[in-house]
Amino acid sequence: MAEYVHTNKAPEAIGPYSQAIKVGNLVFTSGQIAINPENGNIEADTIEAQTEQVCKNLCEVLKAAGSDISKAVKTVCFLSDMDNFAKFNEVYGKYFVGKPARSCVAVKTLPKNVLVEVDVIAEL
Repeated sequence: MAEYVHTNKAPEAIGPYSQAIKVGNLVFTSGQIAINPENGNIEADTIEAQTEQVCKNLCEVLKAAGSDISKAVKTVCFLSDMDNFAKFNEVYGKYFVGKPARSCVAVKTLPKNVLVEVDVIAEL
């Protein structure tokens, strides 16, 4: 049976979805964007700062689920501009040291016009 995950240390969902769902021994996070959970704002305007906030948000959601970023097995990364790929990778690599499987695609627009969104599948 699926179990919904919620934490106040990550942004509230901005639509009809949950922050994450646990099923079996896995947790599936929704895509996280660079919203600061303390004030609900997107305060950063660089790919590095936004990626940092995204990774912090993912860490908090995974923690609330009883997992952590080191247990990530798959990520899906969305960039608004593939020219940001190298800078994104620099920050991403500091968090995802276990090198999970990954897809990374460029998209036309992301929610709230952010530069990056990432979702994770991790073991519990």
